[in-house]
Amino acid sequence: MPSNTKLNERQKKILEVVIKEYVNSAQPVSSQLLEKKYDFGLSPATIRNEMQKLTNKGFLSQPHTSAGRVPADKGYRFFVNNLLEEKSKYPKNIEEWFEDEMGGTFQFIQSLTKHIAETTGTLALSYLEKENFFWKEGWEEILRAPEFEEKGYLLNFTNFLTNLEKHIEELKTDSDVNVYIGKENPLPKSKDFSVISSHYHLPNGEKGIISILGPKRMAYDKNISLINSLIKLLEE
Repeated sequence: MPSNTKLNERQKKILEVVIKEYVNSAQPVSSQLLEKKYDFGLSPATIRNEMQKLTNKGFLSQPHTSAGRVPADKGYRFFVNNLLEEKSKYPKNIEEWFEDEMGGTFQFIQSLTKHIAETTGTLALSYLEKENFFWKEGWEEILRAPEFEEKGYLLNFTNFLTNLEKHIEELKTDSDVNVYIGKENPLPKSKDFSVISSHYHLPNGEKGIISILGPKRMAYDKNISLINSLIKLLEE
């Protein structure tokens, strides 16, 4: 592993906290905020120094108009790979999402997709391979994200969604959850977005792909845990 990808424990903790703060607030995170809100046992100067090191290594970036930092793609990737806790964070009533299963495949998929969108605040996309059928839910939820106030962001997102539908089979999805962050996406003009995606199998033998789409600023830990839980329940 290249030296610039190695982080010490306090850098890992600071990175994790910066990501969580940014996901919750959509605002650049300052060293002053971290000092006031968290007990790192570090001086303000040390926190600033560690944030600068994280920036120099490419895990954080600094918007031109702000003294705070925001996660870079590399920071999100490190968080996804190394900092996620293996705790069940999915809703306690998730089994109730399967009550519509008796209404037929299409009704069940539509209902399940709607539950995912409402729970994650993202756009949820379900795809049935045999029917070449897509179902999308969550426009109302995702349009509340402050990113969509930026000029051209909605157009870029809809183009990204269209490309994803056209190339859904090209996504390397398997029994595990796959996460594509920003420029990792195999689709053009997708640097501002992330996809969490996985294959699923329904009890009747139908196969498909379920995906969560949204700005890179998403709750990866909760969203990944949710998709993992759904896949396990569908396979039972």
